[in-house]
Amino acid sequence: MKRFALALCLSLICLSLPAKVEIKSQWKGARVAFLGDSITDERQIGTTNDTYWNLLQGILGIKAYPYGRSGHRMNQIVPQGEKLEAEHGQDVDAIIVFVGTNDYNGGIPMGQWYSYDTQTTLEDNNVSVERKHRSLNYDEATFKGRTNSVIRWLKTHYPTKQIIFFTPLHRGYATFGVDNIQPAEDFANAEGLFIDDYVQAIKEAANIWGVPVIDLNSLSGMNPMIDGQATYFRNKETDRLHPNTPGHVRLAYVLAYQLLGYPARF
Repeated sequence: MKRFALALCLSLICLSLPAKVEIKSQWKGARVAFLGDSITDERQIGTTNDTYWNLLQGILGIKAYPYGRSGHRMNQIVPQGEKLEAEHGQDVDAIIVFVGTNDYNGGIPMGQWYSYDTQTTLEDNNVSVERKHRSLNYDEATFKGRTNSVIRWLKTHYPTKQIIFFTPLHRGYATFGVDNIQPAEDFANAEGLFIDDYVQAIKEAANIWGVPVIDLNSLSGMNPMIDGQATYFRNKETDRLHPNTPGHVRLAYVLAYQLLGYPARF
């Protein structure tokens, strides 16, 4: 009886400990490039907090190639991809893109996915007919045009690789000086758009291009607009935009279990 009680006690202690072990998965050993903004920027390690991708190296056993840079928007993802290609060529298994929050803050117009016209095509018995026709829009002045350009580049230069997009996180008030004050997400940007509009656009891109999307806006479970959840962000008063180490830990574990549903390589 004593032996059983001791075993039960040890089991309960083990169950209460945080998960530290690597999750065995198809991602072990995968070389994964991370493109994005400040939340992905490797320069924050050792200065402010850890990062989700660095934690994923221990959780899933991946090899991370981080290219995110603070302040970057959708139109700066292709240059990040070009740097990846110059440094690693095709020696990468998966590419992850985590961007959009700076496009919202910068008031980038949303634009349209397609432009439309009428063209002639053939149908049964080689009959020539006129039909409404659409072409993808690559207008670099708009968020949807930029997104089209990024995915076209990735699918052209890495046609056999796994490509996954993340939606932007919820964001609260942040100030980094008088020349960089960023309102919380309950305010529309200069275009009258909310962060939700950019989140929705990333989801739409998934269907347009055949690209998996992990909706971190909802799945992360983090919302800095709630005072109690400010603990996941760098500073309750001045930076509810960037996750701190506990925030990145939460992101990493959420992403680990989401990524288990996708092939790491083909």
